[in-house]
Amino acid sequence: MYCSVVDPEHTSVNGRKRSQRPQRTHQEVADELRARIRSGVLRSGERMPTQAQLADEFGVERGAVRQALRILQSEQLLTNVSKGSPATVASDLARALTGPQAPPLPTTVGLAPRIATAFAAEHVEIDAVCLTSISLTLAIGEPLRQIHAGRLKPAKVDVRVLLPSRDIDLAFPVPVGGRGDDWVHERWLAMRNAQGQVLQHNLLALRATHGIDVHVTFRALPFTPPVKLYLLNGSEALFAYYTLTRREAEIDHEQREMYDARGTQSMLFSFRQGPGLRDTTFVEQSHLWFNALWETISSDLVLTSS
Repeated sequence: MYCSVVDPEHTSVNGRKRSQRPQRTHQEVADELRARIRSGVLRSGERMPTQAQLADEFGVERGAVRQALRILQSEQLLTNVSKGSPATVASDLARALTGPQAPPLPTTVGLAPRIATAFAAEHVEIDAVCLTSISLTLAIGEPLRQIHAGRLKPAKVDVRVLLPSRDIDLAFPVPVGGRGDDWVHERWLAMRNAQGQVLQHNLLALRATHGIDVHVTFRALPFTPPVKLYLLNGSEALFAYYTLTRREAEIDHEQREMYDARGTQSMLFSFRQGPGLRDTTFVEQSHLWFNALWETISSDLVLTSS
């Protein structure tokens, strides 16, 4: 069925203006509302628009709005989600995604707000162990926007990233048919280098634009990390497993199969130092593990393919 786009200047039969956007899924509605909450457009303790208003704005049925609101409630970003009165933005957003009660979230959902919160500190310290740094590069985008908007201004930023060495046989990604064809390795290496270069460039640019003392360092691991780990300001650890799946990729106009892990979708578990011994110990041990790798078996890493 074809759905035409309504001119925003025209109104529907009930007198309300209709969105000129195509109809969205409940997940897309949740993503947009989540972004508004995290950017401060919708603030802590503030009442949300009614479900009818949201349905009209996004051009969806109220059922899709309710599904979106329930997703955000499960992420502890909203409270009082019901069919009646409008929901309310959580009063403690800073802790909504941390601590033993926080639900695990996909990396693309859970990492960006934690990175943005870390950048509120005077001295930002981020350590990461990952396969390509794609998720970290994406997550850094939010605090960079806030810095350029004048809402954040750290004095110093130190970022250390451990990535697999280009010289090893990766455990994954690998061709389904086994090794002997290096197209998967070349594809991974190009991605690792490109993402690392973007991350490095965007952070170092803060020196010239905002006078922030920035240091970004990469080192190479002699193995493929089976997990990803992000350590923020010495007080928080975010941890996720790389889960392998069989999938296709187009290489030179040909579909090829490989075993790979979609790190952006890995479920991220949050641990934070505080009164709880479990979380505090995990953060401390994670730092010890990272520093041991950094100072012993890792080696210099240059983000080039040669």
